[in-house]
Amino acid sequence: MLATWTPDQELNQVRQRSGADMKRSLKWYDLAALGLGGMLGVGVFVTTGSVAHHQSGPSVFISYIIAGLSALLSSLCYTEFAVQVPVAGGAFSYLRLTFGEFVGYFAGANILLEYVFSNAAVSRSFTEYLSIAFGENDANVWRVKVHGLPKDYNMLDFPAVSLILLLTLCLCYSTKESSMLNLIMTVFHVIFFGFIIVTGYCTGSVKNLVSPKGIAPFGVKGVVSGAAKVYFSYIGYDSASTMAEEIKDPSKNLPIGIVGSVLITTVLYCLMALSLCMITPYDKISDKASFSFAFAKVGWMWESNLVGAGASLGIVASLLVAMLGQARYLCVIGRARLVPSWLAKVHPSTGTPLNATLFLGVCTASIALFTELDIIIELINIGTLVVFYLVANALIYRRYVIISHTPPFYTLLFLILFSLSALGFSLSWKFNQLRWGLPLFGGLMITITAFYHHKVPQTHAQHADTDWWVPFMPWPPALSIFLNVFLITTLKLLSFQRFAMWACFITLFYLLYGVHSTYQAEEIEIGANQVNSSSTNLQTNKVEVQVL
Repeated sequence: MLATWTPDQELNQVRQRSGADMKRSLKWYDLAALGLGGMLGVGVFVTTGSVAHHQSGPSVFISYIIAGLSALLSSLCYTEFAVQVPVAGGAFSYLRLTFGEFVGYFAGANILLEYVFSNAAVSRSFTEYLSIAFGENDANVWRVKVHGLPKDYNMLDFPAVSLILLLTLCLCYSTKESSMLNLIMTVFHVIFFGFIIVTGYCTGSVKNLVSPKGIAPFGVKGVVSGAAKVYFSYIGYDSASTMAEEIKDPSKNLPIGIVGSVLITTVLYCLMALSLCMITPYDKISDKASFSFAFAKVGWMWESNLVGAGASLGIVASLLVAMLGQARYLCVIGRARLVPSWLAKVHPSTGTPLNATLFLGVCTASIALFTELDIIIELINIGTLVVFYLVANALIYRRYVIISHTPPFYTLLFLILFSLSALGFSLSWKFNQLRWGLPLFGGLMITITAFYHHKVPQTHAQHADTDWWVPFMPWPPALSIFLNVFLITTLKLLSFQRFAMWACFITLFYLLYGVHSTYQAEEIEIGANQVNSSSTNLQTNKVEVQVL
């Protein structure tokens, strides 16, 4: 469970288990477009209306800023790992190299759950917006209601299933062609965003930002809890990191593509959220297809239909990217033999993980057929935040212990004390212990980090063999740890219960299957290497005999 791999093993020995290599055909603008496409369609059209109406009010744009800052810090951690270990495994590979096989598997399983569930949720939102694009006022008009099934599971969504299966076939064909399709859709999508922003600012009213109950009607806590929910909007950027195995010149192109896409997305999200709240007061914003209904309520019917069509296009782009990423995660987990090895196979002619793409496409379509958006969105967020928390911890440990060769005790002690302090600060905020809890735990976090920075040395970037490192260590990943812990504590109890059930299931699967399968795979490889070594020695001896 605690066995770690080296970057060289991950890049060579483990990658060879897929048979053919993935094709390096992408450049920085492909990666940036993949990041933008993955994030833009998901968040602003799916979560903005609900969060503005129930949690943040007109200050939903501040929720996006908080979530964006957390995503930016996490993206810095992802980027350094992706540059050093340019493989398709994302958080799974990074954590397996640092904390061992089980932690990597735990993160990979949560990321896969997040991908499958979020793709299912987003595809159902596609049906809502597409129906509005065709002039329908009922978001469920294209769904089939089945009596006898439980509530929130009884509206069958066949358009969503058809979309997922179509994109699955597209992704099986080629990564480069899929990337070009995404690039074209993303360009149109950004232009469409500009149309909504300009229309909102020109025809909306600033009065709607402060009426009927001010800019933050639910208080600061509402803004922060809204940030935890809109974090769902930023999960697309880690899809870009999974493309590291297919990008040219990773050390140069990965930082530009990943960090640039998060910055651009944050700006667009804030402008879109402001535009929505200027068009209509927050208490009249619809939970479903909020942008289209906002235009319809003020009498702009053709704009409403246009927004429905544009949002549908954006959702298709985000689904394409997310499904691209989820297959690569499962492929690399299959290489490690933590799931059946046939999921790791790369098709020799297309250079894509065909089996993983088809398997996850069927799983996503099955969930999209039945499940409502509200059921799964908070479960997605808690799993994502936990994985990003682990990656930030892993970056500090890798930089100070594995690369700089300092004793692990000091770094582990710092990570435990800092995480406990962040938890104390977050719970003080949650239970209104503001007078003593926030200064105590906030000061403790700053003091611990400053002391660790001063006392524990690290190898400087110029002595390393990589071109890009996170600056000002350990402050950025430490701030990322704090923000992830803080946002996790704002989620509802039901999220923690569902997360605990999933964690128990994947741990049981690992103990019953994964750990035995990986051990057996290593024994087979060791045996094969010994056979190859023996045959090589035998051939050498034959040559020597012939010479004599």
